Amino acid sequence: METMRTPGGVIVIPARYASARYPGKPLAPVRGATGVAQPLIARTIAAAHAARRNLPLHVATDDLRIADAVRALGEAPVMTPESCANGTERVAAAIDALGIAPDYVINFQGDALLTPPDFVAALADRMEQHPDCAVATVAMRCSATVYTHLLADQAAGRSGGTTAVTDAAGRALYFSKRVLPFLAAPPQDADNPVLLHLGLYAYRPEALRRYRALPPSPAELAEGLEQLRFLHHGIPIDVIVLDAPGWDPIELNNPTDLAPIEATLATRGIA
Repeated sequence: METMRTPGGVIVIPARYASARYPGKPLAPVRGATGVAQPLIARTIAAAHAARRNLPLHVATDDLRIADAVRALGEAPVMTPESCANGTERVAAAIDALGIAPDYVINFQGDALLTPPDFVAALADRMEQHPDCAVATVAMRCSATVYTHLLADQAAGRSGGTTAVTDAAGRALYFSKRVLPFLAAPPQDADNPVLLHLGLYAYRPEALRRYRALPPSPAELAEGLEQLRFLHHGIPIDVIVLDAPGWDPIELNNPTDLAPIEATLATRGIA
């Protein structure tokens, strides 16, 4: 397929049905402020549009049930191979299937319906203002409640949120599903060094192509974190550290995350 140059950015939401932790998650009903339930993928699409309405949006999936749900919402699904090992590979496959070459691609996680719009704007601004940036992502300093939530997941053996560690230049040193760095005592919000990684990425198309051609790294396989492949192979990741919003942007990683997410939607008045 001939690649079409498309100036500007594009948003791709990777969504698969066969999640080990939460099978069928993109179609899981999530209640809003009025008590009406919508499938997770519908709420994620709405959150992505609210963040950057001017960017084209596609949902990358390998499941016809998800594709049908996306079409029913008036959006454009892109069918990608079942063999995609993670969301980044699925986003890369979607760009290939679409035959486009945008300036940058934003990976808006399919389970991150509480992502603050300002975070997406900051990521797009970084890619538009720094043409040398190959990959960028977003983190925020943990609030006391998010920090407690992460520790509770860790203590229960659940794979919850991801933390990031950066260098002096703001580039990623490591990501982990453990709460890093280790803290001997609970911190105050203002000086909490723990950075919650939200799984929101932007890539240059060339970085996506390189990623898809590279083998997984040992740490990537051990942690189950796709972004570690970039670091293992020497592709830097800029980490934009932002202030926490007025709510906890918890991702729907496990069924136990549903209640606090629905409570946040109710508090924010999102129907």
